[in-house]
Amino acid sequence: MPPTKFSPKLHHEATVIRSAIQSRLLVLTLILLWRTLLSSYDTSASINPDCLSTIPSQKNVLFHSLGLAIESSIVWDSVYFVRIAECGYEYEQTYAFFPLLPLCMSFLSRTVVLCVSVLAPLVPVIGQRAVLGLSGYVINNIGFVFAAVYLYRLSVVILKDQEAAVRASILFCFNPASIFYSSIYSETMFALFSVGGLYHLISGKHVIAVLWFALSGFSRSNGVLNAGYFCFQTMHQAYDAVFLRKRPFLALQAVVGGALRCICIFVPFIAFQAYGYNNLCLGHLPSDMRPWCNARVPLLYNYIQSHYWGVGFLRYFQVKQLPNFLLASPILSLALCSIVHYAKSKPEKFFSLGFLAPPEDKDSAAVLFSLAEYSSRSQENRTRKQVNKDGPALLSEEHKVLAKQGYLSVAVLPCILHLGFMAATAFFVMHVQVATRFLSFSPPLYWFASYIMKSHGTVCSFRTSILSLDSVHQGVSAESFSIEEFVPFTESLRLNLRTEGYSSFVWGVPQLNISSCLPLCIRIVRLSVPKGRGSGPDLFPGSSDPGR
Repeated sequence: MPPTKFSPKLHHEATVIRSAIQSRLLVLTLILLWRTLLSSYDTSASINPDCLSTIPSQKNVLFHSLGLAIESSIVWDSVYFVRIAECGYEYEQTYAFFPLLPLCMSFLSRTVVLCVSVLAPLVPVIGQRAVLGLSGYVINNIGFVFAAVYLYRLSVVILKDQEAAVRASILFCFNPASIFYSSIYSETMFALFSVGGLYHLISGKHVIAVLWFALSGFSRSNGVLNAGYFCFQTMHQAYDAVFLRKRPFLALQAVVGGALRCICIFVPFIAFQAYGYNNLCLGHLPSDMRPWCNARVPLLYNYIQSHYWGVGFLRYFQVKQLPNFLLASPILSLALCSIVHYAKSKPEKFFSLGFLAPPEDKDSAAVLFSLAEYSSRSQENRTRKQVNKDGPALLSEEHKVLAKQGYLSVAVLPCILHLGFMAATAFFVMHVQVATRFLSFSPPLYWFASYIMKSHGTVCSFRTSILSLDSVHQGVSAESFSIEEFVPFTESLRLNLRTEGYSSFVWGVPQLNISSCLPLCIRIVRLSVPKGRGSGPDLFPGSSDPGR
């Protein structure tokens, strides 16, 4: 029976869409407010020389002040994305920023589609650069809504709990890196294609999943890590074919197919490195060539990160960087707790990489653990044997238990491993303060937060985790929502999470988020999430207090 307009799934999806739109309106309003009241910390927005390879654009526009207002919001990494969209890759360091977002911005601001202009008519009104910036805001804020929807759909498929999926999705809408998803950064497009690709993979649509993962690699370099999901799938499918089905040829087929999918995901990264090598190395005299051009493996991206930004293993471990480690501590603590709790709760799954998971558990995520053409047949045979042995009633109860494992299900394992690798990279290799936005797309963070919100004392009650909110300043501090403020000026927020097996955590949430209005966000979550229309448990059990 097809879902009707009253179906819980559509109702929950509408709730997620509404929350995503509300969160974007809130963040954009606060950006405008603080941009009006405060001067910019970063002054790079006013430095905009003409493109090297093109004729200077017309400076006369109808609403020059409006264009300047939009251009003044183009700061920090946004400067690079807008410059690339306007002028292309002019300088070596600009190759650290991948081309998908600039290409989309350029397309939206310069293209006429089916005789219908998009944003191109605004160029004589506010100027080319302002239109490019506006297109970046439009792309990212609309893309965020789609990312939230895909996270909800993925959560439903993996957690098999629509209410937990709603909680996780709304938490994503108000995540600590929320400001970056409404600014001209690549986080939104990366989250959309990463989460969407994982959803299509779990749904068995491998071709679409490869395409989406490849697009994630076209937006950020760490998109290549999404190939790890296919590596995980291939490893288990090969094991299933060799040791369970005794079909070595099928194992070879699975390995070859998995390798080809991984190569396709790596293609955008490799192609972009080749593009940089062609522009910066070929056709130059040996004396004019950059050092990386003569390397055995000439990777431009690695050279830029090391040479211009000082990125490298343990290079950020300095006493003067301790404040930045504190800024990253909330997201890294959440990532660590989510991984450790999964490992402690399901050690046989975690430490065996899923190989020792019960067959019934694997059947709940058969697309990851067995060959597709045999998984349904195997599950039917196992079900038939269980019915003959124990009867249908016991089987039904068993399936209910499997369906309600939620965060602790074996389908979450590849996402946990992916998060662990990302968190280790952020801590040991990168500028650690970037970890908040670097990890903000990862679904297990929100699944674990949703999991602890629902638990009754097993992990953490929602009441004890939320009611211990306090801040250094009352109200919203002036710098909290300003994308320019990259130094720890003011706001910190503390959450005491009293968890079983863990000590009480005190999280200092950095200023680059919407922490100051978290009580408001909590109220939005509580008011917007339905209680199942009488057919299910309260989404926030044991949490009648609105918080302070």
